[in-house]
Amino acid sequence: MEQPKHVLVVSCLVRNPDDEILLVRHHIRGWELPQGRIEEGEGLIFALSREVLEETGVTISHAKLAVIWSKISSPATMIFCFVARYASGSLIPSEETPEVAWCSEGEVSRRVSHPVNRDRIMSVLDSDQTPNFHCYATAPYRILS
Repeated sequence: MEQPKHVLVVSCLVRNPDDEILLVRHHIRGWELPQGRIEEGEGLIFALSREVLEETGVTISHAKLAVIWSKISSPATMIFCFVARYASGSLIPSEETPEVAWCSEGEVSRRVSHPVNRDRIMSVLDSDQTPNFHCYATAPYRILS
């Protein structure tokens, strides 16, 4: 029997000292939290720090797991959503993320229009000290649990 294959992704809600949230604008998905795939042999926190730095120019500290999302439609994906604090760096766009911005929570809800990204951000904002789990599918997008 073939072993199941899942794409592993990390995502991070980063707050600065002014309590603003770090957003990136992706070419296709629009505004979202910094996120990216975990490379083979890479630890979660290392991948998280690498992705945030690559997409924004910012380093993070005190990363804590907040929510796990499971996408069951193809390609099956596990998304590990963290909260973290800004540590250092200046906002620097990348090829993948042409715009990077610090935003208030109100601005986040106005900018993030893609339903998957909006629900993911809201789940992280609503999380408590215990990691939560959600499951969804696409085509059409729907939350399953």
